[in-house]
Amino acid sequence: MQLIDISPTLNELTPVWPGDTPLTRQWLTRLETGSNIDLSTLNTTVHIGAHADAPSHYLQGGPTIDQVDLDAYLGPCVVVDATGCEQIQPEHCDAAIKSGARRLLFKTRTRREGEVFETDFASFSPESVIMMGEAGVLLAGIDTSSVDPFHSKGLPAHKVFGQYNIRNLEGLDLFQVEPGEYELIALPLKLQGFDASPVRAILRRNSK
Repeated sequence: MQLIDISPTLNELTPVWPGDTPLTRQWLTRLETGSNIDLSTLNTTVHIGAHADAPSHYLQGGPTIDQVDLDAYLGPCVVVDATGCEQIQPEHCDAAIKSGARRLLFKTRTRREGEVFETDFASFSPESVIMMGEAGVLLAGIDTSSVDPFHSKGLPAHKVFGQYNIRNLEGLDLFQVEPGEYELIALPLKLQGFDASPVRAILRRNSK
């Protein structure tokens, strides 16, 4: 089986949403200074890199990330080519939905994000999420920082995700992934009461 890592590498230069907490690492003990182990502490937002939003992120009283069902994050998926689009529209979803796919990942970037947070990124139109919801889609993912535009305050796409109980993944790295059918593995951590979790997102494909 061929494994494709679609999680961006996380470090202190990884861009995060303006005002959110960037990644920092504190060393507690070091082998190089005579300790018997390396031991460090990580501090960052749970919305860094490839991550899964919990409904509680955008719906008051919604399930937190430890309460969501894991089935959506594991199983067959389709990577859809939407390279260069400003917003995912129903026409981007149509072929994948007709194929019976219940997990859709959308490739939109023409280049990888650098070390500066970008505010001009692709997102989902509410109509595209409604179409997926009516078709029974379990999960939709995107290679940008949010399913809604940067300046959105009402978060219409997030809310439709919640209305149809669709799980979303954000911040994926699909730049070198060919469109097509895969198996998705992107399990969130069991963080009690949290609004999101980083994921190690992997695609698996039969190499035959």
